[in-house]
Amino acid sequence: MSDHPTPDRIMAVFSAFQGTQTLKGAIELGIFTEIAAGFDTATKLAERCKVDEHGVATLCDALTVMGFLEKHAGVYRPAPDAAFYLDKRSPAYVGGMAEFLLAPELVAEWNDVAGAVRRGGAEGLANTAPEHPLWVAFARGMAPFAAATAKMIAGIIMKDGAPKKVLDIAAGHGLYGIEIAKAAPDAQIVALDWPKVLDVARENVKAAGLESRWSTRGGSAFDLPFGEGYDLVLMTNFLHHFDAATCEGLLRKTYAALAPGGRVATLEFVPNEDGVSPPFAAMFGMVMLTSTPKGRAYRYSELEAVHRAAGFTDCRLLELPPTPQRLVLARKL
Repeated sequence: MSDHPTPDRIMAVFSAFQGTQTLKGAIELGIFTEIAAGFDTATKLAERCKVDEHGVATLCDALTVMGFLEKHAGVYRPAPDAAFYLDKRSPAYVGGMAEFLLAPELVAEWNDVAGAVRRGGAEGLANTAPEHPLWVAFARGMAPFAAATAKMIAGIIMKDGAPKKVLDIAAGHGLYGIEIAKAAPDAQIVALDWPKVLDVARENVKAAGLESRWSTRGGSAFDLPFGEGYDLVLMTNFLHHFDAATCEGLLRKTYAALAPGGRVATLEFVPNEDGVSPPFAAMFGMVMLTSTPKGRAYRYSELEAVHRAAGFTDCRLLELPPTPQRLVLARKL
């Protein structure tokens, strides 16, 4: 066996966009949903999806090579993960994430990685208007990804007492606040986000039957008054957009809004102190470098430092397996 290096890994990365766009096209055509519904040959799919038979056969063969489909005697079957996450009839469907993660605006941010490295960040989404449909796409698309995490967080919070007044900052789809409300029957949730995004959360709240215990504040978390007397503030997937000084300022505002003994729950992609593990959280740093002026994937030592600087004590880092995220819980004395 030769020990001579090969270019295989380099070529795989150079062509990785091809796999991304292949999967995106399959999602747009509803391939996984239709195959699961019984349209499981190229001929059936061509008629059902109103596409060229050779074209759909080529697509499905490529998806088979990628491991998303299995093929036997011309019949396709979704692989277990594709069946669970890419069939639109599944409650765990995550195909909608492609609309946000692969939006032209986000993909374009990766066109100048070298420039982002030189500057230490990118303009990214900083100037994207609050009304931009991208934020709504994010709220809709990321909800299935967040569902399991939201339930875990609610379970963790309840172990230390049921909150009665909760502020959900950058609420997005609203699932984090919704799960708290389901677990704590007396909890009143105040959701803060851009108005159009809150419309998405409102749909989810209505579906959960929680309208009477849910209210909104539309606007920027940096500009709107939070109020006071909260038992819990949810800070989910928000701090990574900003530099440490900005995070500290927002946490000081959060601290002031909490009642004595109140808690803040900060959800983030948190790399280990080595900065290179676990892989998903470590690579998230590149997402922030290419899409925000000063954002980053914060290590726990950095998150603990900004929480303590804002006045919080009893900081704890909690794992949320099998998700790639971690939770920082901190308390106001």
